[in-house]
Amino acid sequence: MAITKHLPSLILLTAAATPIGEAFAAVGVVNEDTTASVLTEINVVGLKQDAKLRSDAVSATVIGRAQLEELNTVTIKGISDVVPNLYMPDYGSRITSSIYVRGLGARMDHPAVGLNVDNVPYLNKNSYDFDLADIASVEMLRGPQSALYGRNTMGGLINIQTLSPMRWQGWRFMAEAGRGNDYKLAAGWYHRFSDSFANSITANFSYLGGFFKNAYDNKYLDKEKSGAIRMKSQWRVSDRLYIQNVLASSLLRQGGYPYEYALTGLINYNDTCFYRRFTINDGLTLNYRGEGWNLVSITSVQHINDNMTLDQDFLPDSYFNITQKQKETAVTEDLVFKGDRLGGDYKWLAGFFGFYKDMHMKAPVTFKDDGIANLIEHYRNNANPEYPIEWHGREFPLNSDFSIPTFGVALYHESKYTLGRWNFTAGIRLDYERANLNYRSYCDTGYDIMHLIPGGEKEYFNTVNIEIDDKGKLKRQYFTWMPKVSVLYNLPSEVGNVYATVTKGYKSGGFNTQMFSEVLQQRLMRIMGIGNEYDVNSVVGYKPEYSWNYEIGAHLAAFDAKLSADLSLFYIDCRDQQLTMFPPGSTTGRIMTNAGKTRSVGGEVSLGYSPSAHWHFNGSYGYTNARFREFFDGLVDYKGKVLPYAPQNTLFLQTLYSCDLPFITEGKLTCDLNMRGTGKIYWNESNTLWQKFYAQLGASLTVEARNYSVQLWGKNLTNTKYHTFYFMSMSNEFLQRGRPWEIGVTVRYNIKM
Repeated sequence: MAITKHLPSLILLTAAATPIGEAFAAVGVVNEDTTASVLTEINVVGLKQDAKLRSDAVSATVIGRAQLEELNTVTIKGISDVVPNLYMPDYGSRITSSIYVRGLGARMDHPAVGLNVDNVPYLNKNSYDFDLADIASVEMLRGPQSALYGRNTMGGLINIQTLSPMRWQGWRFMAEAGRGNDYKLAAGWYHRFSDSFANSITANFSYLGGFFKNAYDNKYLDKEKSGAIRMKSQWRVSDRLYIQNVLASSLLRQGGYPYEYALTGLINYNDTCFYRRFTINDGLTLNYRGEGWNLVSITSVQHINDNMTLDQDFLPDSYFNITQKQKETAVTEDLVFKGDRLGGDYKWLAGFFGFYKDMHMKAPVTFKDDGIANLIEHYRNNANPEYPIEWHGREFPLNSDFSIPTFGVALYHESKYTLGRWNFTAGIRLDYERANLNYRSYCDTGYDIMHLIPGGEKEYFNTVNIEIDDKGKLKRQYFTWMPKVSVLYNLPSEVGNVYATVTKGYKSGGFNTQMFSEVLQQRLMRIMGIGNEYDVNSVVGYKPEYSWNYEIGAHLAAFDAKLSADLSLFYIDCRDQQLTMFPPGSTTGRIMTNAGKTRSVGGEVSLGYSPSAHWHFNGSYGYTNARFREFFDGLVDYKGKVLPYAPQNTLFLQTLYSCDLPFITEGKLTCDLNMRGTGKIYWNESNTLWQKFYAQLGASLTVEARNYSVQLWGKNLTNTKYHTFYFMSMSNEFLQRGRPWEIGVTVRYNIKM
């Protein structure tokens, strides 16, 4: 690849390192560019983990605001590869929020990684991918966090905190322009009305003209417009009571789905694809501090209304398209009771978590002319050529409506005991969840049966009207326990610590709503004497996924904290791993299936070195070998094969140089040179197709003054060619190409009060 010629010089300039924010947080420095705990605001990780994550038995990466701006990052996808073994591919549209950690991940339905934003746990991964103005920090905890954070955190937890009006007051403005007609605007007002009350209002807007054209109409597919507004209020009622409320809303209008046909390398399809989303969330945090204990209540209300419409065949022919409209409202409550006894040697945490969400979905699949001719009439007429059929009209829908109310409750506890240099931790979570599915599948169509007479002519024989209206209810309930045990030893001379952990992870089961169109189609085909019969109860539901994570690691520092190192080795035993597949003979449905047993083994290393005030070297490397131990899909035994879609290697290297500019008041120059590497990624269970390891070069040059900064930046400057996704539809193969090279300029202007 083109990047290989740049590797020798780049490696000489860089070293694997922990992001800068974590190096500061480790030694307790507090400023607006780091993520150390602050008394005037509440941090979820600080509540359930040690305030200094490097003092805890966990693999964690913390990225502060300064480095996020150096990397030109406004979404969580921007930290992909920066965090070892974390991969978030950019494909499809923003509904596609796939996250892979240590071989674990999900393309649809429940995520393997949890997301908290300003204390609010996001329940629907459809809303994971969004632009966020003024991110103060991003924290990534790797490995199962299920004991404290519950369902769908078996791969880890991402915690985002936005800038606090208690810490910063004034106006903040940002404007950006980049290749691809990529424009971003953001503005924020931060005001501290008194010593006890502060408020901020931020708004951001982005527009993307696109990078990929549809050969069918020569228009850009991946156009995008989005906007968001957020109000953050913080009130220190007394020395004991603290209140925070964050109200946020966003709107998205997007094209997307630039899938190219593998045989031609062309993006060429005739129907419009788009994704639209509206979200509104409110999170209220109450923190009451007692004598040696504190009680925290985190309450949230979340609503998402989105619409995904696809040309499912992705060809210039008119086969069929699908629509998925969702409206989901959720309420969550997390009560955390925390304290210490025995002079601080023993600390404990107990909590209750409950949630309820109600999701309504409409998911019609519309068959069109080519789909009717080739997928229905063709098979029926081959089966009975003497009496061919002719469909009524050249378009009809298979309708599916769903209502899925889900609720869950959990109790959890964790105890920590310090004995000299030893720290012992034990925790457990009891989790109950129940989901109900109320469905209706229906269609109203029909066809004429003709009689083929001698000479090849056809005469009318009969008419068959098809009226299907199936209704039903299904339910699933799950009860599980999620323990964790860890031991940490603090090394002499304050050089760091070593640790070992055993934790259990859990990902919820659910329903294959996209399978209903296939069930309905096959029922329609059976009326014509062909087609398969599905047991709805068996094909629609899938089971939870469980894992046991065994890990050893170390957090180390040397040379007066100029050098930091984080190391970990892990082994994951996963049962009933959830994979997205197409059932045999399917043309319209995808199915989530439980893939027997898998195992994942690997390691991570992060090293950081600051030899002087001017130079800092950052980076990380993650290796994962994830394979099936047992998986037979009814046709093929995949035992020993590598799990698809999760990369085997992630690599991030970064060199930072900064110096003062004497001719500018409080002037500073920062140069950033970085490289991201990802791969090998297998695209299918048989491991016959893959994306080889690829690397991308990035850089930025930033000039800062007292109130403003100007940044020139570039991404994928080597224009590396790679793919981010592969799938099959109707036995055709499709790929999505990664973004080409990008350059741009970002201007920030701050008025500090």
